[in-house]
Amino acid sequence: MKRINNLYPQICSIENLQLADSIARKGKAKQQGVIKHLQNQDANIKLLHEQLINKTYRTCDYKTFTITDPKVRVIYSLPYYPHRIVHHAVMNVLEPVFMSTFTADTYSCIKGKGVHAAANALIYALKDVPGTTYCLKLDIRKFYPSIDHTILKRLIRRKFKDQDLLEMLDGIIDSADGLPIGNYLSQYLANFYLAYFDHWIKEYKRVKYYFRYADDLVIVAGSKEYLHDLFREIQHYLATELNLKVKGNYQVFPVDARSIDFLGYCFYHTHVLLRKFIKVNFARAVASGISQASWAAYQGWLRHCDGRNLVKKLTNERLHRLSNSGRRAAIRGKPHQNAKNPGQKNNRPGIQDWPKLSKARHAQFNIADPV
Repeated sequence: MKRINNLYPQICSIENLQLADSIARKGKAKQQGVIKHLQNQDANIKLLHEQLINKTYRTCDYKTFTITDPKVRVIYSLPYYPHRIVHHAVMNVLEPVFMSTFTADTYSCIKGKGVHAAANALIYALKDVPGTTYCLKLDIRKFYPSIDHTILKRLIRRKFKDQDLLEMLDGIIDSADGLPIGNYLSQYLANFYLAYFDHWIKEYKRVKYYFRYADDLVIVAGSKEYLHDLFREIQHYLATELNLKVKGNYQVFPVDARSIDFLGYCFYHTHVLLRKFIKVNFARAVASGISQASWAAYQGWLRHCDGRNLVKKLTNERLHRLSNSGRRAAIRGKPHQNAKNPGQKNNRPGIQDWPKLSKARHAQFNIADPV
């Protein structure tokens, strides 16, 4: 395998750093770090260029915080300048190289290879009913924190031989245990860590229907025994080659009996439904008065599943409750009041608006036609 050299000067160039800066701050104009950087932008870029050329750039200490949606995760955060700019500058140059390493079955944090691309690929595979009777579903235990730095560096050296680049990547990798969730570079390095495993699955084991989204793996086949044997080989490969462990909740099951719970959907041979967690959140959002932005987000989920009846049921129930609330207020001879602000009237349909409910459904509740 031919290794790639002479990439570091491209990363350090003023033009690449300016491009990285413009990409990194998209949608972040109100962040304090971005505002502070823009006050002295040209000088900052020049200083960062000199640090990279002189090899004095170092990753600073991370700030961490915890999220619980839906799993508990520790998120690592770096200041916008210079670190986020550096990560984007690196990926401006290395992204095509990483992309050439990934298989067609690798999804997550790749342009054009997100949740819906993976979902569509699985839906297409399930058209082969005899060949997708059973499913092996597994994920890797504490994937990001468990990534072995020594192994990752060895894999990177299979692809690159630019010593200046390798030295910089080593410093970024060693800045935290495993790979820090929240780093722009981490998502690509994590995919790259499993890239050769993907090739082993597809080219050595000849697995036809394989889908990997980050550390979640789904394999469908026509034989339960075949999947059990394959699982033992996967478990051995991950442990010996990558120092990773499979979670104990792996499953081999018939697809028609319980569906494939993957990517926020439940996949059957005949149809696709929303995962229960997302469906419950959607119902709560509709019940509390869904915003236009939230409705647009849920429409993105609904377009890729059989959700027409769910939309009709939830939106009709919402309208029924609002119309009854307005009817009761009209019967009492009082205007319909806002519960949070008693002096303010709600902009909701009352008894006089019943004939206009179909229009209210579109205009007042920001609800589009069911997909």
